Amino acid sequence: MKNESSRALAADTAAPPRAAVGRSGHDLDPDDWPALRAQGHRMLDDVFDYLQHIRSRPVWRPIPPSARARLHRPLNAAPVELAVVHRRFIDEVLPYALGNVHPGFMGWLHGAGTPVGMLAEMVAAGLNANLGGRDQMPVEVERQVVRWMAALFGLPDSAGGLFVTGTSMANLIGVLAARRAALGEALRRDGVAADGKRLVGYASTAAHCSLGRAMDMCGLGSNALRRVPVNPAHQIDVAALRRAIAEDQASGYTPFFVAGTAGTADTGAIDDLAAMAELAAANGLWFHVDGACGALAILAPDLASRLAGIERADSLAFDFHKWGQVPYDAGLILLRDKARLEETFAVPAAYLRREQLGMAAGAPWPCDLGPDLSRGFRALKVWYTLQVYGSEGLGRMISGCCALARHLADQILAVPQLELMAPVALNVVCFRYRCSAADRINGEIAVALQESGAVAPSTTIINGSVVLRAAIVNHRTTREDVGALLEAVLDVGATRAVMEASA
Repeated sequence: MKNESSRALAADTAAPPRAAVGRSGHDLDPDDWPALRAQGHRMLDDVFDYLQHIRSRPVWRPIPPSARARLHRPLNAAPVELAVVHRRFIDEVLPYALGNVHPGFMGWLHGAGTPVGMLAEMVAAGLNANLGGRDQMPVEVERQVVRWMAALFGLPDSAGGLFVTGTSMANLIGVLAARRAALGEALRRDGVAADGKRLVGYASTAAHCSLGRAMDMCGLGSNALRRVPVNPAHQIDVAALRRAIAEDQASGYTPFFVAGTAGTADTGAIDDLAAMAELAAANGLWFHVDGACGALAILAPDLASRLAGIERADSLAFDFHKWGQVPYDAGLILLRDKARLEETFAVPAAYLRREQLGMAAGAPWPCDLGPDLSRGFRALKVWYTLQVYGSEGLGRMISGCCALARHLADQILAVPQLELMAPVALNVVCFRYRCSAADRINGEIAVALQESGAVAPSTTIINGSVVLRAAIVNHRTTREDVGALLEAVLDVGATRAVMEASA
């Protein structure tokens, strides 16, 4: 724990004046700003201590029943001092977080965040801007980041987009825009059934589950997403995709959408985006790219060429809270033609009347481009992060993650007890401990390592087998950390194998 809770303890023992927060009338501002300021600095220092000394903490620890029960306390009617509530956070919440800021966290594709992003999030919260629309500079900040990203991915000047919670929502928006483009203006008035077309889309069997869910949520049904087999590199089989489109056309369906993946969740594979773009154009399909995991590899000169074809996307979804290292949440949807978003989402409302002057100027507003009217200032933490670290600095970090993944794969190949289960395309390494009952034992290894608190991989299924999965997303992870992962896998695996043999 070191110094993590020292200042929080001081916050309690120092007992700041009860006037630290407003107590009278409906005003919630403090009666004593200096006291609140002092407590705020203590809280900020506690989080800095947490990040600075993160290696001294476990990656994760199971939540004991007593700790979980403490969060079943009823809501208080009377005020509670801020220092007391913060102490509860330090004691009851912080020790049992998932731990994705820790360098030993390799289980899922979670970014680690940065102190810069944390501070930017605090600034955004203080400003408390609603980015649904109106003429305000926070909206211009979001538009600037969108322009930066459109240029980065080689999209035309007509491109536009907006911030959303993450790629699951961005994928849904991509499907909705594609559906509107396929069915025309009457869709929004008469619904999907009025036209009579049976729309179908395509993605690989390795594509993210949010794409099927998007088909479900937009009224087409999850079966409208045809799952196309993958090749040995876990990329979509383009020849099989071509056949599937032709078969559906011959059967009276209307293909309208195809999704390529830039970095699959299971293995990090990148589909042949250029070939998919050609096939989509030849058949009049909307070409969407799910780049949640790997699109920001465009920042790394040694990796960018693997994304060839992404510049031809009609829509592109990705997350800044993964490789962008921005605090959760911060997803982005980009469209090649921003007008497609307005066609899909814009609605008139008297209380949202647009004007040429005053606060109601600045149309089109972000709420015209997506489903949300109330929207937080997600763009600010990205705006800070991109400028403070620069595209080159972020690119080096991304290259470093992939170099660590290749190093881990090389180490696995050198150890007879371990087996590499998929090619390493980017930063995800899938492997397993060789033994009898390998599926069960590798699952047990993952749980044992997570509960140890030292290092945390996850599992997935590759070619029908349970495998260990190490996702190198954290900018704090080093060679020593991946070495610790391998050592722990070998130790636990050997113990479980002996137990299995003697059972």
